[in-house]
Amino acid sequence: MSADLPPDWEDDERMAFLFSAFKESREVNITEWDSKMLFWMPLIVSACRQRGAVCVSLQDLNDMFQRKGSVPMGLGTVIQGMARCGKVQKESEFAANVDSGWLSWGVGLLLVRPLKWTLSTLLGNSRVPLEESFVIIELVKEKAVELMRVYRSSSMAGRSLLSFQELRALTTHVCPDETTLCLALIQLQREKQVTVSLHEGEKIVKFSQAGQGRVSPVSDMDVGIYQLQRSERLLGDRVEALGLEADRCREEARTLLREGKKSQALRCLRGQKHMEKRAERLYVQLETVKGILDRIANSQTDRLVMQAYQAGVAALRISLKDVTVERAESLVDQIQELCDTQDEVNQTLAGSALDSSGGDTDELEEELKSLLEDSAPDGPLTLPKVPTQPLPSGRAPGLRGDSFLDALPPVPDSTFGITDEELDRELKRLSVADTGSAPALVPAKKRPETAQ
Repeated sequence: MSADLPPDWEDDERMAFLFSAFKESREVNITEWDSKMLFWMPLIVSACRQRGAVCVSLQDLNDMFQRKGSVPMGLGTVIQGMARCGKVQKESEFAANVDSGWLSWGVGLLLVRPLKWTLSTLLGNSRVPLEESFVIIELVKEKAVELMRVYRSSSMAGRSLLSFQELRALTTHVCPDETTLCLALIQLQREKQVTVSLHEGEKIVKFSQAGQGRVSPVSDMDVGIYQLQRSERLLGDRVEALGLEADRCREEARTLLREGKKSQALRCLRGQKHMEKRAERLYVQLETVKGILDRIANSQTDRLVMQAYQAGVAALRISLKDVTVERAESLVDQIQELCDTQDEVNQTLAGSALDSSGGDTDELEEELKSLLEDSAPDGPLTLPKVPTQPLPSGRAPGLRGDSFLDALPPVPDSTFGITDEELDRELKRLSVADTGSAPALVPAKKRPETAQ
C-alpha cells in the first residue's frame, strides 16, 4: 500500500496479533479489543486521505492492507465500530436526510449497493458485505470545505448556478471522480451551502453567495439567469466558430486564386461573406443577451441598496420611537426654565449677602466718626508764648542783619487758614527772641502760608 505505515508494521509478532480476528464480544478482553481499534481506525482514515477518497469498502481495505500475502481478519468489525461512533456512515444513510432529487441523478452507488446491506440485515447476517461502501465523515467534510474554496476563488464565483459538468471540470484536481464530487455536494447540501436540482434534464448546482448564511432555493429568476448565461456562452462560442470559418474561407480563396481557379475562389469568398453576416447577426444577439444580464445585475444591486435603505429606515424608526418635536421643545423649555431659576437663586444669594453687611457698615461709620471727634483738639489752638527778650546783636557769626533774614528758610506756599493776627503775633515772637537761642519752630500744620 502507498500509505505511510506505522512502525509496528515491520513487527511480525505485533502484526500477527493485529491481523487476527476480534473476539465475539468486547467484554471478553477489553484491552485487546481497544488496542486493535486504536490501531486500525486512524490508519484507515490516513490511508483514504492519502488516496484522495472519501469512501471505502471492506474489499478496498483488504487490498490496501495486505501483508505478506495475508489480509486483516477483523476489518469488518473495525468498520462496524467506526459506524457506531459516527466516524463512518453507509452511503444510503449519508444521503437519506438530503433532498431525494439526488436519487434521480443516476448515482448508481446510492441505489444498488445499499440493497445488499439491507438484505443481509433482514436475513440476520451481521457481516459487512465486501463491496458495501462507507463514507468517512471526517474526509468528506474536508472535501466539502476544499470544494467551496475552489469555487469562491474561481472566475465562476459571480455565478450562483453552475451545471454539474462545469463544476466537474472546475474541481477535477479536488475530486478525482464523480462519486467524490457527489458526496462532497451532499455534505454541502447538509450544511445548507448548496442546493441541487434538475432543469430540462440538466443537473444544476446553486451555491450560497458571499455574505449569505445559507443558500436559498432555486427560483424562477435563478433559472432564467442561468438560461441567459448559457445562451451567452453558446452565442459566444458560435460567433467565434463563424469567425474562424470565415478566415478559413478567405485563406482558401487566396490559395485558389493563386492556382488560377477564379470561380472556386469567388465561391469561397461568397461563403466568407455569408459566414461574416451570420456572425454579425449572432453578435447582435449576444450583445442583447449581455445587456439583459447587465440590467439584471444592476437590478439586483438596486434591490440590495433598497434593502439597505429599508433596514436603515427601520432602525431609525426604532431609535426615534419615543422622540418627537414636541418632546424636544418641552425639554428645551425645561432646560431654559431651570437656567433662569438658577440665575434668580444666584442673584438672591448675592443680594442677601450685601444686605447682611448693611448693619455692620452703619456701625463702622459711627465708630469712624467717634474716632475723628476724639482726635480733634478740645479747645482753641495753643501757640507758644511770644519771647520778650530782644534778639542778640550779633545773631549768627559772620552774618549781618539782612544776611540773617536771607538765611531763613522760604515761607511755605500752602494755606493753612491762619489769620493775620496770628501771623503778627508769630512775627513779634520771633523778633524779640534771644539772639543766642535758636528760633522756635512753628508746628507744620499751623505754619503761615505767606508773610503779610
